[in-house]
Order: sequence, then C-alpha cells, then structure tokens
Amino acid sequence: MDDALRLKLIGKRAASEIPDGAIVGLGTGSTADAMIAALGERVRDGLTVTGVATSDQTVAHARAHGIPLVSINDIDFLDLCIDGADEIDPHLNLVKGKGGALLYEKLVATGADRLIIIASAEKLVEQLGTRLPLPVEVVPFGHVHTQRAISELGLKPELRVNHEGTTFVTDGGHYIVDCESVGIDDPHSLATALKSITGVVEHGLFVGMAALVLTIDAEGVINEHVPRAND
Repeated sequence: MDDALRLKLIGKRAASEIPDGAIVGLGTGSTADAMIAALGERVRDGLTVTGVATSDQTVAHARAHGIPLVSINDIDFLDLCIDGADEIDPHLNLVKGKGGALLYEKLVATGADRLIIIASAEKLVEQLGTRLPLPVEVVPFGHVHTQRAISELGLKPELRVNHEGTTFVTDGGHYIVDCESVGIDDPHSLATALKSITGVVEHGLFVGMAALVLTIDAEGVINEHVPRAND
C-alpha cells in the first residue's frame, strides 16, 4: 500500500476519536496533516470542534480545511491532542521534533486530557535514539555553550540547518540541535538532565504522555497500543 493511502487511512481513524464539541490540539507534520484533512471532512458534515494549532504550518492547513481555531491562551483545557511521532518505544515514550515544532507540540499536549499519537509502524523502536537524533530546542544566544553542555550528557548535538544551508529557526524564534546517541537507556533521566541546562528551551522526549498510539503497517492494518499497567 502506498504512503498516501496509508496516511489517509490513519488520518481518518484518528479523526474518528474526536467527539462533537471537543477542543482538540492539532499536531504538526504529514501524519497530523492527514488527520486534519479527515477532521475537515467531519466538520463539513456537521461536527462541531475547535482546534488549537501547534505551528504556523498547522494553522494554515487547518484553516484550509475549515476547522475553527483558537489560541491556547484563550482556553483553560483541551479534551485531547492528536499528533505524530518520530520514535515510539515499547513503553509508549516518544521522540518528537523532526518537524521543528516540539515546544509548541509539548505545550499543547501537556494541556490536553488525552494525547493520541498516530504514526507508521516503522516508527516503533525497541529503544529511543536509535532511529533518529533527538531534537533539542535552544535559545540562539550562547547556543555553542549550550551545545557543549548537552554533549556532556553523552549526546552529539548538531545545529539544524535548512536546505539552503541557513540555520533553522522555530516558530518561537529558537534553534534546534539534533543530538545523536547510541540509544537512550533512561528517557526520564535524560529528559530531566536536559531541562536542567541553561539555554535549553525544550527537548523532544515525550515521556509517559501518550494515552493511545495508533500505528499503520505496510499493508494498511491499523494497530492500537496503550500504556502497560506497570509503565
């Protein structure tokens, strides 16, 4: 099954989780875009929903599909948030941030009663940090020194650049360093250590946050994953 059809299928499945009247966080990236497109169809069919976008890209996409939006500052809570992930371990800990929106994604996700992750089955890994580098968002001022502090945790940070060779800048005006590792043994401890570094705004470790993960395999079969009782 081709990727476009897989995205359409899992987007539709995820959009079906959204109840009428919900305030929902809208993630960033191609998988989240597929869900937004499916949600737009439900809105056109009469569903009442309010979205909170996690990036300027998502704002544009949601508006194009007729989904009403509000600022996160104008609400007290979100019923749920639906987003993609770059890595998912057996405990449903996540790495996110390849799309560059990890700070806003985490702000929205932490404000939601329920975080639903949608992804292709290839994103399932035995250990985080083995498929892709870990994104860490940092302030531009002193970023070289911040990267040095990050490297002391056993990571190899590299400043993200655009295709044009210029430094990538997030919607919040920050830089991202992509941190290679040989694998993250303890995501919780690393998350705590990264947040203790002055200059680090946020990291792409989403530990113990997902309530439901939906994955789709190469044949188009969608599987549900929920946290295990001892996690």
